[in-house]
Parts: sequence; structure tokens; C-alpha cells
Amino acid sequence: MGLFERYLSLWVGICIVTGVGLGHVLPGLFQAFAAMEIARVNIPIALFIWVMIFPMMLQIDFASVRDVGKRPKGLILTLVVNWLIKPFTMALLGWLFFRVLFVDLVDPQTANEYIAGMILLGVAPCTAMVFVWSQLTRGDPNYTLVQVSVNDLIMVFAFAPLAALLLGVSEITIPWNTLLLSVGLYVVLPLVAGVLVRKRLQTRNGGNQLERFLAATKPFSMVGLLATVVLLFGFQANTIIGNPLAIGLIAIPLLLQTYGIFALAYGVAWLWRLPHSVAAPCALIGTSNFFELAVAVAISLFGLNSGAALATVVGVLVEVPVMLSLVAVANRSRRYFA
Repeated sequence: MGLFERYLSLWVGICIVTGVGLGHVLPGLFQAFAAMEIARVNIPIALFIWVMIFPMMLQIDFASVRDVGKRPKGLILTLVVNWLIKPFTMALLGWLFFRVLFVDLVDPQTANEYIAGMILLGVAPCTAMVFVWSQLTRGDPNYTLVQVSVNDLIMVFAFAPLAALLLGVSEITIPWNTLLLSVGLYVVLPLVAGVLVRKRLQTRNGGNQLERFLAATKPFSMVGLLATVVLLFGFQANTIIGNPLAIGLIAIPLLLQTYGIFALAYGVAWLWRLPHSVAAPCALIGTSNFFELAVAVAISLFGLNSGAALATVVGVLVEVPVMLSLVAVANRSRRYFA
């Protein structure tokens, strides 16, 4: 692993502190960035997310989907967790905590926005960071590639309807045109661009040019991630400083969801006798979130300073350290698997 991947938690932590500090000291600068919108899409955020996502989309080989039938158990487990369990448990936890347990601590409108942000995290299964988690647990890279490819294909068609369904059930009104625009901008276009560029590069020098291009663009992906974190926490700086209780309230159900989903997926993988190289990435894929997409859609739907945007930003805050703790659990329990 490179320097950025090895110390990712440290860099993210530094960027969080930097973003909050700059947002507090230079609020006018971040207000100017926040005003750069077209059709409710924030241009700086969209640019950095594209820089972050595109190199990772190049790694996805949809030709690998034809190998799905060879070892279906791991893929079935991932898809069931990602699309039939995780979105609904996230919505249920959001409702339980902000409509029941924390009802006296948060006003109804803000509570609705927190629930919306949690739902957007729940319906966005991880794609990019999965390759890192899989590598850290010595996962089967080819099988991980199949899982990511199939998940992304499903996400193109399922993200918007599922998000709309759960947001509607939670009595949160969303504009369909904005939701569809966000899916097109942050899922469909990067995927199509990645497929076209990958195909073109694979025809040159026996595919060597693709590897060189991936190596050259990988640092940009990390820069895009860190710049996005700085901007997001800069936008939310006053809320974070002025109301740290909100961060804790949002983090509690997110942590319960993360550890609960991992325990469920990892336990079923053990009962189903999956090899560890498949079981660990399966559980981690189902546990982590495509927070880049969730953040972008929350900003587009509800605005930069909304509770929904804050909830997805808290998702970024807990994602890396929590996932690394689960990587440690997976590695230390390797001996219990085939």
C-alpha cells in the first residue's frame, strides 16, 4: 500500500480538523464555494467527487460479471445485505432514534433531515473503498471486482427508486428530477466514462497502458477525497462547533448500523462456510457506504447546510476508523474460516 492508503485515517483526521478550522476562521470563503451551484448541484463538490471516483471506476471490469455463477454464495450474501437489509435497517434506526429516543433533543424538521441523510447512506453501498478493505483482509481481488461490478450495475437502476421509497415512507418529500440528476451525475456518467476509457486503454500495448494510467491517476483520487473532506467539514464548521451534540446523536445509530450489519453478514458467511478471502470482503462491502454519492445527493436535495448533509458528513467522520476496526476483527478471526 502507498503512503496515502497506509495512513488514510491520519490524513482524513487532519483534513477534518483543517476544514472545521478554515470554515470557522474564513466563513466567507466557504460561503462563496457554497454559492457555486447549477441545478442545485454544488460545482466544487461535484468536481472533487469526480476526481475521486473516476480512477476507481476505471478499475471495474464488467467483463468479470460473466463469472458470477462460478461461486454465487458470496455475491448472493452481498446483494441481500446491500439491497434487502441494510437500507431498511438504516431507515428503521433513523426513525427509532430521531422520532422516539431523541425526540426531545432535536426539532422535528431537523430530525427528518437527519433521517434523510442516514437513508441516503444506507442505500449507497460502497464501491471505491471496497478495494482497500479487501486488500487489507487479503480478500480475493477478482471476486471483490465481481461484487463491486454487480453492485454498481444494480445501483444505476435501484438507488433512486429505493431512496425515494424510503424517504417517502419517512414522510420526507424529495424532488425526483434532482434525485435522478444526482444519480446520473455521480453514478451513471462516471461508470460510462470509466468503461469507455478502460476499453480504449486496454487496446493499447496489451493493456499495459491501462495499468500505467491507473498508477498515474491514483494520487488524484486520494487528493479528491481529502479535498472533499476539507470542503464538507468547512461547510458544516459552525454547526459542528456550535452543536457538537448533533454529531454524537447522529454517530450513535450509524455506529450501531455499521457493527450490526457487519456481525450479521460475517456471521452468515461463517455459517455458510465461505472462505475467508470471500467472507471478509462480503461483510465489509455490506457494511461500508458510498459516502461520496450520499453526500452529493444530500447536498443536491436538501442543501449544503441541511441536517441531511450533516448526517452524511458524520458518515464520513466515522467511516474510516470504524471500517479499520472491522478489518482488524476480520483479520484476527481468519482461523475460524475455511
